[in-house]
Amino acid sequence: MPSTSPATSAAADKRLAALGRRIHAHRKALKVSATTAAEAAGMSRMTLHRIERGEPSVTMGAYMNALGALGLDVDVVTSTQPPALAPLPGGIRIADYPQLRRLAWQLAPATELSPEEAWGTYERNWRHVDTSSLDARERQLLEDLARILGRKPLNV
Repeated sequence: MPSTSPATSAAADKRLAALGRRIHAHRKALKVSATTAAEAAGMSRMTLHRIERGEPSVTMGAYMNALGALGLDVDVVTSTQPPALAPLPGGIRIADYPQLRRLAWQLAPATELSPEEAWGTYERNWRHVDTSSLDARERQLLEDLARILGRKPLNV
């Protein structure tokens, strides 16, 4: 049974409801089922539905997991831009890298990610990468991203 919702202001209730609607609309636009999105976020389908309704009793961590599973971030959702990640000129096209494509399954193959978004996708989901299947081009991408972003290289 869900916990009792904390007391929130009317403004906070509106913002949570708007956030929930944006998450729901993005999931529907991606044509991802609630069950699939919930599994990807590591939660029950019911928790995802509570998030999509903007319920304040759901933990912030659950909201963040739902956003991450759908390829969103708080900045993308709370901005006035559409909720989908926009392709960036000169970005990293996920279709060009097989393991990145597996990790970013919820995005269209032609989607281009910024170096930060690509690195974040690899880093958050590294446990799902089949390192033996990384081709030379994708290995080079990972090395370049680590160098450019000043990050510790992933265990390739």
